[in-house]
Amino acid sequence: MKKIFLCSVLFLLLMSGMSQAEMITIGTATYNGNDYNLIWDDDNNGNSVVWLDYSNYVNWASQVTWTNSLDSALTYNIDAQYSVTWDDAAWRLPSTVDGGWDVGYEGDPDNDGNYTYTGGYNLANSEMGHLYYEELGNLGYIDTSGNYPQPGWGLTETGDFKNLIASRYWSGTEYANMPSSAWYFRMENGAQSTNNKHYDAYVLAVRSGQVSASSAPVPGTALLLGAGLLGLAAAGRKKGRGV
Repeated sequence: MKKIFLCSVLFLLLMSGMSQAEMITIGTATYNGNDYNLIWDDDNNGNSVVWLDYSNYVNWASQVTWTNSLDSALTYNIDAQYSVTWDDAAWRLPSTVDGGWDVGYEGDPDNDGNYTYTGGYNLANSEMGHLYYEELGNLGYIDTSGNYPQPGWGLTETGDFKNLIASRYWSGTEYANMPSSAWYFRMENGAQSTNNKHYDAYVLAVRSGQVSASSAPVPGTALLLGAGLLGLAAAGRKKGRGV
């Protein structure tokens, strides 16, 4: 009975570890002679996307041109256990939910993915907002109760991103109420807003795609716990035999 229990616990630990492995580096892409991580987010507001860990800095129109031509400029070095089927024809700027200019900070108290405002803090329904808040676990300058500065706010967690900068990043979504502007996300404090397209800002290229893995990665903590449980099971067998 004890053996069955230990094996069950081990199985649950391993499955839990795999289910939480949502941001995975699946390889690199060579750009201008340097290698940059390709980071897979398997659930960005319901979409599977791959981020290129490179921060480009120009105005909005130039960013659109840059991302559209990026595929031919990259050499992909996908790890052997992964394969990628792209859903997007090309790399692009991250998307944001457009709408009227309504500022807030309340977040999503009902946890249903619906927000009552478009600009401000604690918005995770844009691709960059989801990355900043949900995947990397960063905090906005203002908390969901309106208190500021929130302890621990800012870009304190970057995960596998080595080139993420605490600054403004363009999205690919134009502001419908003012076509000369587009939405951007502030990686330095978690705010979402709009600005005139002629200003320079950074961009993270992203691409929707389906990633297949021949074997699911297991976090080191789960492996260590599993090894410990197996050791206990082995010790129990020896004790039962009087050894």
